Amino acid sequence: MVGMSGLFDGTPLERPVTCPVCEKTLAACACPRDATGEIVRPEDQAVRVGRAKRRKGKTVTRITGLDPVASDLRGILARLKSACAAGGTISPEGIEIQGDHRERVLAMLSDLGYPAKLTGG
Repeated sequence: MVGMSGLFDGTPLERPVTCPVCEKTLAACACPRDATGEIVRPEDQAVRVGRAKRRKGKTVTRITGLDPVASDLRGILARLKSACAAGGTISPEGIEIQGDHRERVLAMLSDLGYPAKLTGG
């Protein structure tokens, strides 16, 4: 998408290609994009917060539905671990936080702009 020519390319009315969301030039655009280059804003992601059992009966809070390329998973994980005062990791399914922190995680994700919903029981 970066190699696209601008509007009226080669004429005195030439304009650079701009991002449809932030209206900056593509070189200056900082909108989050997925692996294909499409813009994926936080409010466009279907994030789910649930609870899962681990071995020896340990409970983890699991966050799924975050785009791994468009979202800063490491940054989100660091904020969640700090707010919940618990350990956590990035797994193939999403983010996992040790313990049952569904309500706190849901509130934090909503503050970050993700329309998160609770799943499971």
